Amino acid sequence: MGKVIKYVFLIFGMLTLIGFALTGNITHKQFDSEKWKNWSESESEWSLRWDMMNSLRNNHELKGKSKTEIIELLGIPETKNESEFGYYLGMSKRGINTGSLTIKFNEKGIVTYFKVWQG
Repeated sequence: MGKVIKYVFLIFGMLTLIGFALTGNITHKQFDSEKWKNWSESESEWSLRWDMMNSLRNNHELKGKSKTEIIELLGIPETKNESEFGYYLGMSKRGINTGSLTIKFNEKGIVTYFKVWQG
């Protein structure tokens, strides 16, 4: 019975990934710092930042960067305080969901954690 459950989960997982890929929810748009910084929430670019998130996470090590390096890469955050920057990501292509990228800094101003939120 345990093997059957494993296979069911495996097949379900594969079908889910294929479904996301076919509906465009998993994108491979290359991260472009200038496009990210100059993004505006318009109908033609609603999901631009979402579309670049996989590339940003996979090709740019955010942990360990300073606040200055993050601003050079992503621009001025929409929200910020001493320990956190927040970047609005726009529409997520999943219904009416929007989201944000939250970057947390330690007391020395170095990234220790980041999270993508969707809701």
